[in-house]
This record gives sequence, C-alpha cells and structure tokens, in this order.
Amino acid sequence: MLDNIILGLVEGITEFLPISSTGHLLVAEHLLGSQKSDAYNVLIQVGPIFAATLVFWNHIVGLLLGFASNASKREEVIKIGACFVLTGIGGLILKKLGMKLPETVFLIAMATLLGGFVIWGVERKRRTALTLGYPTEVISWGVVLAVAGGQLLAAAFPGTSRSGATVMAALLLGLSRPSAVRFAFLVGIPTMFAAGALQIHEAIKAGHGTELIEPGVLVAFAVATVSAFLAVKWLLKYVQSKSFLPFAWYRLAMGSGLFAAMWLGWMK
Repeated sequence: MLDNIILGLVEGITEFLPISSTGHLLVAEHLLGSQKSDAYNVLIQVGPIFAATLVFWNHIVGLLLGFASNASKREEVIKIGACFVLTGIGGLILKKLGMKLPETVFLIAMATLLGGFVIWGVERKRRTALTLGYPTEVISWGVVLAVAGGQLLAAAFPGTSRSGATVMAALLLGLSRPSAVRFAFLVGIPTMFAAGALQIHEAIKAGHGTELIEPGVLVAFAVATVSAFLAVKWLLKYVQSKSFLPFAWYRLAMGSGLFAAMWLGWMK
C-alpha cells in the first residue's frame, strides 16, 4: 500500500508543475520496483484533473454564466474551446500515425534536460521583453495555437511536461505568468478529462475494468487528487511574484542524475 501512496503523491505533485508527471512516475516505479498497469496509471492521472477543476471552479462557473452577457468571458470560453479542439484534432492525427508514448529512462532524461534549458531560455528572454511592454494579460490567437502545440508536444515526447510546454509557450508570446498558468490549466482540464475518459473506456473494453476499483488504485487516486489540489493552489500563489527558474535548475539536476544512474547501471 505504501507504494500506492508514494505514486499518488508523485503524480499529484508533478502533474501541474513544469517537471513532467509521466517522467517522475516512470522513475518512481523503477525505484520502487513496482511496475503498474496502464489502467492504474490512467486512473491516478484523472485525480489531478478533478483537483484542478475544484481550484478553478468559481472561475469556470463565472465563464459559463457570463458567456451570453459578457464579451470578455465569451471570448475566453471560445479560445479555450478552440484550443481544446485543435489539441483533439492533433491528438487523433498522432494516434492515426501510430505514435505511442515511449517509456524509456533515456528519453525522459533527455527531455528533462532539454526542458530545463527551455525554461531557463524563456525566463532569460522575458527579462529583455519587459522593456517592450510585456507581459500582457490578453490571450491572443497566437497563444491559443502555441498552447495547443505545447499539449501535443507533451503527448508525443515523455518528460516534456504538458504544463511546462503550454505555460512556456504562452510566456514566449508575452502572456504574464499568472495568466499563462491559468489559461494553460483551464485548457488542460477538458483536454485531460477527454483523454482520461477515452483511456478508461479502452481499459474497460480490454477487460481491465476491475483494476480501476482495486483498493490500491483508489488510494493512489485519492492521494493524487489531494496533493494535486495543494500543488496547484501553491503554484498559483507562487507565480504571482516569482519566476520558473527554480524548475529549470531542478530539471537540469534531475536529467543529469538520470543519466548518471544509467551510466552506473542503476537504471535502464
């Protein structure tokens, strides 16, 4: 049962931080010697989506209630919807092409390192952009396209981090950190719910439905939900005044550590 608690914590804490939950889960399973089924991983990844929905619940309700009467809220809903549709179309194309998320430590280590350099580069660029009138709170159609692209990038390459790719894409186009995080997470909610529902359906269809209600899975799901709720609340407060540079250093350290572990033969 302890491994379920640990994996739930890992999933919940890392899902919405720009450090890759997929990569951390795979590494945690390697270290624990506990290889979980696809059905297990799918369900515990749904927990953080519920957590994010709860965090943004008032904002979501406000958008829906103000859709008809408030132009700015209507525009935000339309842009969230457009980003969701673009991501869905891109995801279907990736699936038709037979692309499947590989699960090897080498690829995760590489993506983790590259992601660290990307975050460092984006934050460095923003220091000069401040003199050009940025950041802005306006979500442009360019941001919509960039966030959709970030979601697809994370779907194709393990260790990229969906939140990291989408938030960095929005920051590159001048969006403020709080606005970038909020928009990326609001887009991620329907996207991840749709992906989770599809994966759960496929698991049930393949005869793995009973695995979704096993005690260990439910414990991991609950732990992931609670820890993700706390992580999202913390991140929203953090980005009000601080940069993502600590996450860049963390990714560089983790990526280097994974390569060292492979070189020493501790991981494959």
